[in-house]
Amino acid sequence: MSFTWDINPEIFRLGPLAVRYYGLLFVGVFLGGFYFLRWQMMRVGWKEEDVSDFIIPGMLAVILGARLGHVFFYEPGYYLSHPAQIIQFWKGGLASHGATLGLIVAIIYYAMRKKISIAEVADRFSFSAALGATLVRLGNFFNSEIVGRVTGGSWGVRFPRSHEDRALAFANQEVPLRHPSQLYEALMGAAIILVLYLTDKALGEKRPRGLLGAMFLSLYFTARFIVEFFKEYQTGLKEHHLLTMGQVLSIPLALAGYIWLFIAIKQNKPAQSRVPYSEEKATVSKSKPGSGKNSGKRKKRK
Repeated sequence: MSFTWDINPEIFRLGPLAVRYYGLLFVGVFLGGFYFLRWQMMRVGWKEEDVSDFIIPGMLAVILGARLGHVFFYEPGYYLSHPAQIIQFWKGGLASHGATLGLIVAIIYYAMRKKISIAEVADRFSFSAALGATLVRLGNFFNSEIVGRVTGGSWGVRFPRSHEDRALAFANQEVPLRHPSQLYEALMGAAIILVLYLTDKALGEKRPRGLLGAMFLSLYFTARFIVEFFKEYQTGLKEHHLLTMGQVLSIPLALAGYIWLFIAIKQNKPAQSRVPYSEEKATVSKSKPGSGKNSGKRKKRK
């Protein structure tokens, strides 16, 4: 028994405007990511407008980082010869490793702006990152892109719309079964969300600072390294190399996650690095009538 995935990636089209499953899922990444971050930030006293301050830097980080990651990690020669195409990200070519590096920059910027520990921001953003990893791969599945390698297993999927197999489908030849690697990564992301949730539920704000961020980094890129064995070779390193480009890029990020996890547990710093608006509250309390040292004393009449 085999399964053929032959879904049109466009839901509907209005003239030149096409609404695609990938686009809707990408919107879900930003909306869901915002509400995950909102949940984590507001429960310790931050306001919704503080969370909103991350939206624009976060969106720019994802789009620019993912695009530049693809350009320089996978096809630098081509894009340096065709620089005008670098900005055409809507035609495809986004790298999750580049998005991760972009988000690290955005987290550092946001932490400095709000005067919070970078590790705390990473903790509170970890759920959003895991959600993004999940929904983007579902979008890849709907686009019939980033397919797996050919397999003889009965669980394989035929992708007649994929870049690798569309010529065979057009010629009415048999399309091979492939690993649905996009679904492997989507399930991997969902599993990481569950692990983060169970850890957060068990420890809450008593967890060591940096624990959730380090868990996401180590778990995601370890799993990504494993899934790469089932993904079709993309641009960059090819079949004659021991590792794929995705694996080469995953190793330092996974190692950084494990080192960070060890440090976070050993240092065991409080999860919250700063009580929001504490300076503001202190200023207000000092300025209240009757808050001085002699406020309880009555003035004597002369």
